[in-house]
Amino acid sequence: MHYLLIYDLSPDYLEKRGKYRNEHLSLAWDSHERGELVLGGALQEPADKAYLLFQGDSSQSAEDFAKADPYVQNGLIKKWEVRPWMTVVGDLASSPVKP
Repeated sequence: MHYLLIYDLSPDYLEKRGKYRNEHLSLAWDSHERGELVLGGALQEPADKAYLLFQGDSSQSAEDFAKADPYVQNGLIKKWEVRPWMTVVGDLASSPVKP
């Protein structure tokens, strides 16, 4: 199953992220290497949200990631939530459906 970790970024996210970016990226790459985080990144123009796609049997790895993320801990994220995402098309779809 796939889970989206959805971040609402603070208005000063771009100005403040530099101080925490290496720690955030290390956390993300470690999660990826464990097979939890599939993709992640922020939207552009405007940079107001970020989406991180996790895979697993539950949402726990996505929730644990958010709780440990220095962006969250230091106020760069106004709000976050984890949502199950039923993926049905593509090589990585968790529940492929073909006509």
